[in-house]
Amino acid sequence: MTEPDRKRAFKDRVHHWSEKLGVDVVWLGVRPMRNKWASCSTNGYLNFSTDLLGLRQELWDYVIVHELLHFFIPNHGKLWKSLMRAHLGEYEAHEIELKKIVHDFALQQSRQR
Repeated sequence: MTEPDRKRAFKDRVHHWSEKLGVDVVWLGVRPMRNKWASCSTNGYLNFSTDLLGLRQELWDYVIVHELLHFFIPNHGKLWKSLMRAHLGEYEAHEIELKKIVHDFALQQSRQR
């Protein structure tokens, strides 16, 4: 699958989840981001990192649902965790996998310097 195809598939996945969660997405971007997988604003703006495009759909779903829930809950408290579990099951495994990806990338970058 080409990068434009993966980007379209990713955006389709965002729209799938936004409809399921009842979130009105005003603007959706997929662009390079240095330090985050994604960000959102209360105005309905969503940005996702292009680095996500090379990952599995389960990891896409984790990041997408994570951000969309922030439209309702601004923190990672008990309610947010309950909703993550309700929509994704044992989501912590995905969280751990993403942290490992970031760690491995940082390690690789430091070795190249």
